[in-house]
Amino acid sequence: MKQKLKIVFELSKIRITFAVMLTTIVGYVLANDGYSSQMIMPVLGLFILACGSAMINQVQEHKKDAMMERTAHRPIPSGRISPTNALILAISFVTVGSGLIWLGSNYQAMLLGITALLWYNAFYTPLKKITPFAVIPGSVIGALPPMVGWVAAGGSLMDMRALMLAFFFFIWQVPHFWLLMIKYGPQYEKAGFPALTRYYSVQHIRWVTFLWTLSTALTALMLPAFGVVNSLATAIGIILVSTWLIFSFIKILKFDKVMFKPMQYFMKINIFVLLMIILLSVDNFL
Repeated sequence: MKQKLKIVFELSKIRITFAVMLTTIVGYVLANDGYSSQMIMPVLGLFILACGSAMINQVQEHKKDAMMERTAHRPIPSGRISPTNALILAISFVTVGSGLIWLGSNYQAMLLGITALLWYNAFYTPLKKITPFAVIPGSVIGALPPMVGWVAAGGSLMDMRALMLAFFFFIWQVPHFWLLMIKYGPQYEKAGFPALTRYYSVQHIRWVTFLWTLSTALTALMLPAFGVVNSLATAIGIILVSTWLIFSFIKILKFDKVMFKPMQYFMKINIFVLLMIILLSVDNFL
């Protein structure tokens, strides 16, 4: 049983899908002006749906995964589960997750959740094989979970606050994935994926990474301006973490003095978004 659960967790990409759940909570709490027991079903549903989507992705890419050191140990390429059984499990998760979102909130939230799945599995995953710039349209995936939470709480999709929140989570995904692709560029190339290094020099990669990160910080600073948060303490917190992010990434522009370590900056931008999630989640208490 322990081994089976481990396979399910690995197929679910649990760290990523847990983060997806957190952004869904943020959307719900901000639209609802606080926490509610009614958020449990739609948030849990989106989490399970995201797990199902991750499983489908691993079925889609299991042959490519087998070619990369980073992913060769995953359940399907390592032979611990067959692609057919993984797909059956994925469909079960998607069905249960979609049902929980619908029963716990409304059909709009469910449709948004399914849209996120389709964008990830039917659009972004195939596009990665064609261009390294798939990460930009692919980052729409990060914008949808908070919108699911927002709509599940009864908020409107046309609310400017919801759109700004979604835009923030869209923007930060770009440098997040960009840095990951830079780190594992040679492995991606070996598996047949197009690599960023074919199009950019190291200097260009540094500049583009910095500009996307700067855009992430500036978008975060726009959240208080558009009324997404109301607390002065939250606004000050956003200013502080955004300033820290900008100054942390300025170092990568010092080409001759600082070695470019993508995973170091990958961790920094993840810490930044985690701090943002915490600040947004507690805004109504400050």
